[in-house]
Amino acid sequence: MKRLNNSDFLMKSMAVIFLFLLLISGGCKTYSERGDEADSVEKGQASIYFPELNHDFGKIKEGEKVACLFKFENRGEANLLINSVTTSCGCTIPRFSEEPVPPEGSGTIEVIFDSTSREGRQTKTVQVRSNADTPVTILRITAEIITN
Repeated sequence: MKRLNNSDFLMKSMAVIFLFLLLISGGCKTYSERGDEADSVEKGQASIYFPELNHDFGKIKEGEKVACLFKFENRGEANLLINSVTTSCGCTIPRFSEEPVPPEGSGTIEVIFDSTSREGRQTKTVQVRSNADTPVTILRITAEIITN
């Protein structure tokens, strides 16, 4: 039978401890500092609805900065909280309110696209994370950048 040296024993022990911690952490539920999770459990679930998931800027000149608004509604029974909005590229900047959107309320996410040093057809994605029944929504912007 092969004898384990100290290095092998240490590595295998660490692997077992890591797996154990991974297993027990899966059973834990985390709550945000604002208590958002508790609110949605007590009062129902938020539900985010975007009438439009895509925006096409059409043809724009290289170097132009253009913006659009994605409107959304909370069609759920609890306050809707936008946790984060991330983009697929540094040329795209989102702006949104972190204030809760009450049931039947609405809001907007502004997306600003900088076409500097870009050319041709461009498609960028915007990932919206919230406490809604669908926690991730993907928005898309497109543009045809003309260079002269």
